[in-house]
Amino acid sequence: MTPIEWLAIALVLAGTFFGFVAVVGIVRLPDLYTRAHATSKSDTLGIILTLSGAALVFGADLAVAKTAILAAFLFVTNPTAAHAITRAAYDQGITPWTTEGDE
Repeated sequence: MTPIEWLAIALVLAGTFFGFVAVVGIVRLPDLYTRAHATSKSDTLGIILTLSGAALVFGADLAVAKTAILAAFLFVTNPTAAHAITRAAYDQGITPWTTEGDE
């Protein structure tokens, strides 16, 4: 295997790890706000790393340009969507999770 293939494998594995972290965040965190934060950050990084690994496999091709455009689109829209969802939840009166002593 070439070094480029090893790098692509490493990027895809790192992207898979951050995708798994996003799933754990959804399952383990207590409220909408913390879940949205965990998923928007981890999922965006995981997708961009995975797309970078795919772009390395494609080489210099039109597919790389499409992958870069897709990564840029996801880099902007994923956190924006998470912000819009949490803003809508706040406007609806959904209160953030607090510990018992913080009331």
